[in-house]
Amino acid sequence: MNDLKLLICFICLSSFFVSCQDEDFLDRYPLDQVTDAVFFTQPSDMKIYLNQFYNRSIFPHQYYHRGDIGSDIHISDRTMDQRLEGTMTINSGPALSFGNVRAVNYFFDNYKKCEADFEEYQQYVGEAHFFRAFFYYQLLRNFGDVQWVAKQLQTNSPELYGPRDARNVVADQIIADLDSAAMYMTAEKTSGYSRLNKWIALLFQSRVALYEGTWEKYHAGSDFGVASAQPDKYLNKAAEAASQVMNSGLYDIYSTGSPATDYVDLFGLRDYTNNQEVMFWNKMDLDLNVSAKRKLDYLAYPWSFGITRSLADAYLCTDGKPIQVSPLFQGYNTIADEAKNRDPRFYQTIFTPDVPWKITDGDTVLWNEVYETKLFVNIDYTTPTGFQRRKHYNPHTEFHDLNFEETPSIQFRYAEVLLNYVEAKAELGSITQEDIDQTIKKLRDRVGMPNLILADIIADPRWEFPELSPIINEVRRERKIELALEELRFQDIARWAAADELIIGKKPLGAKKDQFNIVPAYAVDENGFLDPLGGALPQGWQFNPNRDYLYPIKENELVLNPNLGQNPGW
Repeated sequence: MNDLKLLICFICLSSFFVSCQDEDFLDRYPLDQVTDAVFFTQPSDMKIYLNQFYNRSIFPHQYYHRGDIGSDIHISDRTMDQRLEGTMTINSGPALSFGNVRAVNYFFDNYKKCEADFEEYQQYVGEAHFFRAFFYYQLLRNFGDVQWVAKQLQTNSPELYGPRDARNVVADQIIADLDSAAMYMTAEKTSGYSRLNKWIALLFQSRVALYEGTWEKYHAGSDFGVASAQPDKYLNKAAEAASQVMNSGLYDIYSTGSPATDYVDLFGLRDYTNNQEVMFWNKMDLDLNVSAKRKLDYLAYPWSFGITRSLADAYLCTDGKPIQVSPLFQGYNTIADEAKNRDPRFYQTIFTPDVPWKITDGDTVLWNEVYETKLFVNIDYTTPTGFQRRKHYNPHTEFHDLNFEETPSIQFRYAEVLLNYVEAKAELGSITQEDIDQTIKKLRDRVGMPNLILADIIADPRWEFPELSPIINEVRRERKIELALEELRFQDIARWAAADELIIGKKPLGAKKDQFNIVPAYAVDENGFLDPLGGALPQGWQFNPNRDYLYPIKENELVLNPNLGQNPGW
């Protein structure tokens, strides 16, 4: 009984969004100590147990080093990304770890001890299904084929030494778990920060199904392909799951009618309890010793991170036309020029000189002060591309702190539901103008941009995927812009098998070098754009498309279980 009391105290201390200092925390958790027959006999036991998964290692807050680093739209020159560079070794990737899965399976092996009616604890069973799906989706993205395990294994379990299951088998199990999660969890909108709900499970299901459907479609015929692939099955499931959320009427796009600020303001709000767009978020509370540390204080400075030209050039002009064909585009001479007559999400994602940088006691300092006098003066003020991230930042300094901020972070938002739906419909070839009006139009309305008209798509001479249809190109553009810096970009590149178009041989360029008062110590390309990694990558990124879409199985894992086999190219 003493062991049980210690366990409960430990789990309570690690409850909702408490910071986890060790990434291997859940792997090290002494689950084998939960042996008292009393535990799991009450719904409250289940809640306490599942609280361990509501932490910041699983739902991290947006920090200066997060936001699609390791993709084509956001880089750092502090360290090279080995995956993009093509220099990863067999032992430098993540471990094939099932610690989190084992922790959830322990729940499934024990929850039926509960003496209460199922209706009293079905929420927690639903949460367990969600978390198992969540952890398996990470394994699927990292390694492809993995062993599907639905029970807690022991040291002598034969499954420990078995082969991996095919990725589509695992995807089916993930989707089934999310069906169960949606069935059991509450259909109420809830506060969005305490417990998961049905609609979050369906959003996540649309993400998983879209990932697998497009992976099977675009990797067909390669070493990463799936035998007897059924991409349409998953694409239909993605559209179905997203449509359920859309039809619930519980969520909408956040807008106050201010297209010049609504998008950036969404990511700087202090509370999302009643927000119509945010479905799940991190709530900080200093009274409970739960903080975002120095999130805003970090985001106030470049710190050698920078948004790339790839993202900057993706924004349309305010006439709805690409910059290559619109007469409204004002050229590249300065960042301020680039932002003129552009989709307002440009200057709400990237700092431009005339926007607030710091607001203290009603006094506003504009980004001009940094742009004109501080940018590139030292490492704090250096961005390798000249483009400094504005998204997720709040300029009000009363919310900044060197150690203890209560700055929340969004985990899931309704905009992704809309984009998952419209992409699935486009990939299925069944998209209609009504589909666009229900999705992309809502996102563009928020920022005052013209709608996308299916029958009148304007050709872009620089479409990233010229061999694909105009509608798929524009749906992917919308996703790139709307979800920028939300940790989804490389997932998109991988599932589209798009390294050939977006990564291989490409250099992450920046703004025009000669616009800055303090000359940055970076090379330029033939057009005068900053080329911060040009010296290290003279031929651009050398991502290996026959290998790097999946991480390798480490040597020690193969020694322990030779039946795992190795991923392609390794």
